[in-house]
Amino acid sequence: MSAFRGTIAYMIALVAGATRGTGRGIAVALGAAGATVYCAGRSTREQRSEMNRPETIEETAELVTAAGGTGIPVRCDFLDPAQAQDLAARVGREQGRLDVLVNDVWGGDGLWEWDTPVWKHDLDKGLRLLRLAVDTHIISARHLLPLLIKEPGGLVVEVTDGTWSFNETRYRENVYYDLAKMSVNRMAFAWSNELRPYGGTALAVTPGFLRSEAMLEGFGVTEDNWREAKVDSAWMVSETPAYVGRGVAAVAQDPDRLRWSGRSVSSEDLAVAYGLTDVDGSRPRVWSYITEVRESQAKEPATDQNGVDQNGAGQESADQKGAGQDDGDAWKAYR
Repeated sequence: MSAFRGTIAYMIALVAGATRGTGRGIAVALGAAGATVYCAGRSTREQRSEMNRPETIEETAELVTAAGGTGIPVRCDFLDPAQAQDLAARVGREQGRLDVLVNDVWGGDGLWEWDTPVWKHDLDKGLRLLRLAVDTHIISARHLLPLLIKEPGGLVVEVTDGTWSFNETRYRENVYYDLAKMSVNRMAFAWSNELRPYGGTALAVTPGFLRSEAMLEGFGVTEDNWREAKVDSAWMVSETPAYVGRGVAAVAQDPDRLRWSGRSVSSEDLAVAYGLTDVDGSRPRVWSYITEVRESQAKEPATDQNGVDQNGAGQESADQKGAGQDDGDAWKAYR
């Protein structure tokens, strides 16, 4: 049994991709419960990553500490196995073990194109996206899981976009994005099998419509006035990074967390299971909103005189269906 089981105050966690968004939200939520969190990423106050965003790992670590934990910023490019190996060695020296590993490395913004077939999509950007979204998670696991299995009870969380059940029947924008998000789901299943002999748990977790720093900026709003954004009504069922963070922290503290192993779940699944809410007291359920409202209202595909689907192979993504639609007040039942 891991030393942190039953008391998160002794938890040693590492969030790969903690600079912003979901990774930051999870790191801070673990800190709020008293954990020591290594906040790993590429963007520091001295040097930005190719994402060229202002958020830094130092800021995340400070937020972890302010929340009640101990935040430790560590610059690491998880595409470089040597850097991941050095990070694992440091955690081993300083802590002797690792209780929670969160793989949230992404960095693919700006590399993928909506609804673009493979023969039109930039090949170099697509392959770079796969390297950033898939290889980094494998490299992280290769070097950090040996620390995690030192004691039974370890937890691995793979962060993705869309659960396995949602994604398996929906084509996600293009082949590169689709493969990236399904691969991360499958990795969680793989780790659940490899950790089973050591009493470890692994699951995939997806946030909903995330009010990340970049998303708020893109819509020209802040967290204080986010409702003023002139966008799709699904935005009204959006959530802060703290929402999924609270869910992951709840799993980490759950003595029965093995029940989640091998599963692919959403932030709303965890919120319902643990009685959690977002920072404003709401419980957003955007995935349910998409499937129960948006998709139920989608028009039947256009067909030619022979009944052949004229919309092309693959299902239109849930994010694109009804984009810009106004579903009235239907969203209120999902918040």
